[in-house]
Amino acid sequence: MAHEHHHEHCHGHEHCHGGLLHHHHTHSISNLNGIYILSIILNLGFVIVEAGIGIWKDSVGLVSDAGHNLSDVFSLLLALFAFKLAKSHATKKFTYGYRKASVLISLVNALILLVAIGAIYLESFRKFFHPVAIDGAAISWTAGIGILINGATALLLMKQQSHDINTRGAFLHMATDTLVSVGVLVSGIVITYTGWYVIDPIIGIGIATVILVGTFNLLKESFGMTIDGVPESIDLDEIHEIIEHTEGVKDVHHIHVWPISTTLNALTAHIVVDNLIDGPKITHEIKHKLSEEGIGHCTIQVEDSTCECHDHECHCEED
Repeated sequence: MAHEHHHEHCHGHEHCHGGLLHHHHTHSISNLNGIYILSIILNLGFVIVEAGIGIWKDSVGLVSDAGHNLSDVFSLLLALFAFKLAKSHATKKFTYGYRKASVLISLVNALILLVAIGAIYLESFRKFFHPVAIDGAAISWTAGIGILINGATALLLMKQQSHDINTRGAFLHMATDTLVSVGVLVSGIVITYTGWYVIDPIIGIGIATVILVGTFNLLKESFGMTIDGVPESIDLDEIHEIIEHTEGVKDVHHIHVWPISTTLNALTAHIVVDNLIDGPKITHEIKHKLSEEGIGHCTIQVEDSTCECHDHECHCEED
């Protein structure tokens, strides 16, 4: 008699620590949703005001900072969209729901930002070689408002960041922006008292470079997720060790890890055990361990130790 292979599935979405929310923090869902919406409204309003004043006063520093803040609005919208998609249901056509769309939006967001950065660099270099007189006081006041808006958003997100990995990222983004606004404020003060107008394009280039670093990381991570690469938050060697060192597991192979969305990761693996009867208990233990590593959806194939596996084929001895 050939030994049968047993498939064990674990669907620990609500247990996934790398997921959008822990199930025991459901009380904070409505709060987080409201915080995202309020943050988006505040920041979008400020982007419009800052860009308008920047164009009116011909300040590339303000326009580039507005571009940076617009990228934050995109990231907040993405986080809110991922928040909504996390609750999307499977259909016959889309068995994972629409979760993967959040990855594609992230990729498009990164590409749009690259175009915006190019425009900021071109305008900054033009003004560096041909400085124009600008209103330092207007820049300082606008940047001061930016510090208040970015700081307030960071404080709102700070209270929720322990519940949500995306919110933690958004919090760090807003905290960084607060510092960037401080830089713009300083440039306005310097222009007011020294008339050194070249500081404006220098600040513009500096801000564009800050955005470029963040955008490059976003582009790299988004592209990797789009082609089902192992998420950057997952260490494959560590996952292999966790499974291999689970009591009752003799061997593990054919491990595949990929992102279902920006917040949910999946895994498939084959494990070899001495006794197939212990399969459910062992896979339950593996599921629990993997949920703590940010993998909330897994399929484990349990194999008898008499099976030999090479490449993608397994052969079992006959009794």
